Amino acid sequence: MSFPLKRFGSFRRSKKRKETDQLSRRRQSEPQSLTVSKEPDSNMYARFMKSHKCYDLIPTSSKLVVFDTTLQVKKAFFALVANGVRAAPLWETKRQSFVGMLTITDFIIILHRYYKSPLVQIYELEEHKIETWRELYLQETFKPLVNISPDASIYDAVYSLIKNKIHRLPVIDPVTGNALYILTHKRMLKFLQLFMCEMPKPEFMKQTLGELGIGTYSNIAVIRPDTAIIQALSLFVERRVSALPVVDTAGKVVDIYSKFDVINLAAEKTYNNLDITVTQALQHRSQYFEGVMKCKRHETLDTIVDRIVKAEVHRLVVVDDNSRIEGIISLSDILQTLVLTPSGARREEGTTE
Repeated sequence: MSFPLKRFGSFRRSKKRKETDQLSRRRQSEPQSLTVSKEPDSNMYARFMKSHKCYDLIPTSSKLVVFDTTLQVKKAFFALVANGVRAAPLWETKRQSFVGMLTITDFIIILHRYYKSPLVQIYELEEHKIETWRELYLQETFKPLVNISPDASIYDAVYSLIKNKIHRLPVIDPVTGNALYILTHKRMLKFLQLFMCEMPKPEFMKQTLGELGIGTYSNIAVIRPDTAIIQALSLFVERRVSALPVVDTAGKVVDIYSKFDVINLAAEKTYNNLDITVTQALQHRSQYFEGVMKCKRHETLDTIVDRIVKAEVHRLVVVDDNSRIEGIISLSDILQTLVLTPSGARREEGTTE
């Protein structure tokens, strides 16, 4: 391979509306084989996901960025920003195969591990190649790349994401070895939700979050508006969460700082000063922010699914009547309940983030 950075597919970014339209067209063109029973079956969503393949989730036009492991880490993160993507499969020329993923989490871990002060340049970020970073960081915790075939069922994809506690699942063609797409919780839930209106609603969809016990309601990691970015990064690493609600002194939710927000540090090249506050950092969000998406424990799962899909977010913050934080409900919590434990049983411990 002559270039350290290669791209597959279209260079156009699939917009939110365009992505939804593509799924809708696919839904309309597919043979409708849903069997409608008088008594809604709690396993119907699981059966539906088993009857569709991962290939059904791949849009007609999308973009996939792939990095060679010899690329400099700094250039790789700048490329993520420039291409508007959150993760990229890693290609190792020596093995002629994909060996892992580079994500925003890697960016956070590097900053957390090597940041000293605004006066000291982060040499490891400036000079290391991806392969060097993987050798240093993954030497003791190395795990093979988790991927899936386009012919595998969507149910298997949901199971793989939640079992392995990952957020992105590369779809790799077993014949050619090419990476085709990266599946996410969001994509799979949106696909399922498009068909839900044509299926009878199981009883558990009418139950509330409190009744179903979905979400995390204890030991929630939160930050204050004046929390330093370096402290927020420490929480991301130590608590292994993907977002930190920002609360005021009364516990009222006023904002949220997610891992995706951290990439703005690369976009603006301000990662050498992590002593600034979260409030200062969030003033430079690169995209329009509609506010923290919230819900309450007395709302039904049906309402929650509709809200989180329409908002196209990864989580809802559970609050009380005074907007004080009570918990977090994530996409993996919802998929766990809809597909893997549809009786409404509690999710496996630790799948929220």
